[in-house]
Amino acid sequence: MKILFLLVTFFTVNLSHANEDVARVLDNFHQAAADADMQTYLGLMTKDAVFLGTDASERWEKQAFSEFVEPYFSKGKGWLYRPQQRNISQSGDNMAFFDELLSNEHYGLCRGSGVLVKTQGGWNIAQYNLSIPVPNAIAKKVVKQIKSLSQAKGL
Repeated sequence: MKILFLLVTFFTVNLSHANEDVARVLDNFHQAAADADMQTYLGLMTKDAVFLGTDASERWEKQAFSEFVEPYFSKGKGWLYRPQQRNISQSGDNMAFFDELLSNEHYGLCRGSGVLVKTQGGWNIAQYNLSIPVPNAIAKKVVKQIKSLSQAKGL
C-alpha cells in the first residue's frame, strides 16, 4: 500500500510540474505576443506548428504565420490576451492539451485551445486555436450574419 501511495504521489507531483511548465510556455507565448517579440513568440512553437485564427480562412502553418505576424511585430505592434482560466491535461509524458479563456481589449472574451509537445528543448506549441465563444442566446443571430457575409463574398 505504501508503494502505491508513493507511486501516486510521485506521478501527481511530476504531472503538476509538467502542467506548470506548460502553463509557463503559454504565459510566455502571450507575453511575447504583447511585446511583439517575434523570436520568442515563434520560438515557442514547433517547426511544424499550426495556428488557427478566429476567421474560418485562418489556418496558418508556422512559416505562413510567421509572415503574417512579421509586419505587426516589426513595427512593435503586438496583441495582448490575458489568461482568465486555464485547463491542462496530459497524454503520456510528451503531449499536453489545454484550453484557456482569455480577455482581449478588442475581442472581449476569447478561447485558446491546443496541443503542446515535449521536445529536447522543452514544451512547444504544436497547435494553437484562437476562437471567440458565442453565447447560445445569440448563436442563431451570429450564424445568420456569418451566412449572409459568406453569401455576399460568394463562398
